[in-house]
Amino acid sequence: MLRLLVLCYLLSASLAQAATIPRECLQYRRDLVRNSRQVFGMDAPVATLAGQLAQESACRTDAKSAYASGLAQFTPDTASWISGLFPELANNQPTNPVWALRAQSRYMHRLMTQEAGETECDRMWFALWDYNGGAGWTRRDRRAAAAAGRNPARHDDVEPFNAGRAPAMFRENRNYPKAIIGRWQPLFIAAGWGAGSCV
Repeated sequence: MLRLLVLCYLLSASLAQAATIPRECLQYRRDLVRNSRQVFGMDAPVATLAGQLAQESACRTDAKSAYASGLAQFTPDTASWISGLFPELANNQPTNPVWALRAQSRYMHRLMTQEAGETECDRMWFALWDYNGGAGWTRRDRRAAAAAGRNPARHDDVEPFNAGRAPAMFRENRNYPKAIIGRWQPLFIAAGWGAGSCV
């Protein structure tokens, strides 16, 4: 009887967590898992990538911002660049969920492999800053941190440094990984989507 009660509690906790995930995300779970594992391997940070989609668009294909569109909110320039980089994405369809999920996994993996970090968590943090605000800004911030005697391979050492962005853009950029890793990722992990970063 006790086992049954514990099981019911765990199931209800999982369902409660899943209820806070945007419903639109549920339809992309299988494709996200497949794409992220194809690129990152079996230990792919699926919950982190799912959290990124929740943050970017609430998993809505019709999501639009001033500069971007689709599930992964690619700008036209970034979508064009990605479509030229990866042959399987040559059709450049950022509002197509199949294209967006493939592109997000490949782009995030590329950003992580290009970022030097003291830990895997640092590399993910830098990659999320890159995704949100551009890798050029992240590199400038890291140089500013190094010039001030901080460790440019640690995200928490780099975080206070702004190499010239407008304050609102800087705040958005710094809050982006916090929202994904701190808010969304735990919900997707609890709902059984898979592993996350920085846990």
